[in-house]
Amino acid sequence: MTVERLADWLANTNPGFFIIAAALLVPLAKDVVTRAILLVGGPGVALVALINAHGLSINLSTVHVLGLDLVLYRPDSLSFLFGLAFIIASAIIGVYSLHRRDPLQDSTAMIYAGSAVTAVFVGDLISLFIAWELTALSSVFQVLAPRTRESGRAAMRYLFFQVASGMLVLAGVCMFAVATGKTQFALIAPSMAGLPVGVMDISAPGAVLLLAGFGIKAAFPLVHNWLQDAYPKASETGTVVLSAFTTKLAVYALARYFAGLDALIWIGAIMVVFPVFFAVIENDLRKALAYGLNSQIGFMVCAVGIGTQLAVNGAAAHAFVSVMYQALLFMSTGAVLYRTGTAKATELGGLHRTMPWTTLFCLVGAASISGTPYLSGFVAKSMAMSAAHTDPTLMIVWLMLMFGSVGAIVHSGIRIPYFAFFGRDGGKRSEEAPFNMLMAMGMAAALCILVGVAPGWLYQFLPYQESARAYLESELWAPVHLIQQFQLLVLAALAFMLLQWRKLYPAEQAGVTIDVEWLWRRGGAQFWSAISGSLGRGARVAGEWMTRAGIAIRAAGRQVFASDGWVAAKVPASASAGWCLAILGLVLVVALFG
Repeated sequence: MTVERLADWLANTNPGFFIIAAALLVPLAKDVVTRAILLVGGPGVALVALINAHGLSINLSTVHVLGLDLVLYRPDSLSFLFGLAFIIASAIIGVYSLHRRDPLQDSTAMIYAGSAVTAVFVGDLISLFIAWELTALSSVFQVLAPRTRESGRAAMRYLFFQVASGMLVLAGVCMFAVATGKTQFALIAPSMAGLPVGVMDISAPGAVLLLAGFGIKAAFPLVHNWLQDAYPKASETGTVVLSAFTTKLAVYALARYFAGLDALIWIGAIMVVFPVFFAVIENDLRKALAYGLNSQIGFMVCAVGIGTQLAVNGAAAHAFVSVMYQALLFMSTGAVLYRTGTAKATELGGLHRTMPWTTLFCLVGAASISGTPYLSGFVAKSMAMSAAHTDPTLMIVWLMLMFGSVGAIVHSGIRIPYFAFFGRDGGKRSEEAPFNMLMAMGMAAALCILVGVAPGWLYQFLPYQESARAYLESELWAPVHLIQQFQLLVLAALAFMLLQWRKLYPAEQAGVTIDVEWLWRRGGAQFWSAISGSLGRGARVAGEWMTRAGIAIRAAGRQVFASDGWVAAKVPASASAGWCLAILGLVLVVALFG
């Protein structure tokens, strides 16, 4: 194969396929160097393929299967940014995982990442479903990785929700395809400013099922606890892997098919607010971060619901930077877990003395999620908030987003690093994180800083270039915007210190946080136990009555058929003849007049 043909093949192949191919070779790696090359090289080849793609918004790879045209590769400006984020995250996670050798976890993590990349670049619903299910099946191994009874149970619950999401998507795809004969998203409906987003009408056959399937994976309210249940049960590397792909893939799907759907505005706003209350009281720092991740996804869902060019840009940009700073926060807490054996706030503190680099990287992630100017969160989250603020009818939504922003500063920006690395000294004197962990955290931290200091390179990849340039030139660095953000940061920090000083902040203590998951983990079991008990008592009563009836029937039978009973009694022949005539007469009357 010539160099030209190889380059052409790379440019016309879905980048996710290269990551999946590398994943299949990982279990065969016999040494650390080969394993490192595969873990980082797979995403590296995928990045080269993406950068050299032969054009955007055209079908680069299509196959005809069973009478269906499957578009395996169709990049555009929306999928490009999500795919770029997933590929970079995959490479960083590969570096982060080098300290330990677990072929099954490494391989499935790469399949998971490759499936997510594949999903954002396919151009039809059927291919999306296939990649969607592959992400579900491969990601569950990240929860199973610790191989404990607790992680096993969490993995089964996680798998239930992911499979339920896939079944809803499959049902929706089938209904829509049968009713319309269309599966390619570029052909479903007219695009907005040349980009196919929000292409699905909610009244279309199967659309509600698709929305429900996407909503489960996005951790919509009432179906969100699979996230907080599973993520803290995974290994220190598995949690980072899970944080990067699942929910962001759902945001992409919502933007592609349901951008501009008003219901998503309020769903997203609620998602922004309610996790804040759980995050500030949760003792397990990884679970607190999972609640924070749920809130961050709410910003993106709300922006998708608003559906303007600025809002879609905000959702995409926020997804990109969130992948980086959320991964950074999960990596730092994962390093703490790896070195100390715990991520509980009640058992930590004072680690800045022995883990200074991990502390520094955690602070970068915390400042980024807080929206600190000149860091990545500031240049992305503000777009979604500006899109809400410019619409007078969305003032309540804007206030909810503002509340969520302050909450993110408190629970992830201040509380996580404070209780893990500062605060009360937990007495643990661990070593610094392994070099590969520090390198991965350094890469993520560098991206957080680079995007914040020079956001122009990120903005050039946003779906709507003109809107992005206008926002960058007129609003992002406006003095009012900068002052407002600094005010939020300072006031949130002062509020945290005051609450700590007056001992009004929720105490760090071991316990169980009651959330909606209680309904299906405890409440459901108790309800079934109560029902089973009632049914059991009813069955026992019915059984007793049936036993008594059986005894009575047997006794009556013995009396009837006894030697002196009715059957054995002698009946006069005249009486027998009379009865026979009567019965035959009755049959004759029925036959004649019936």
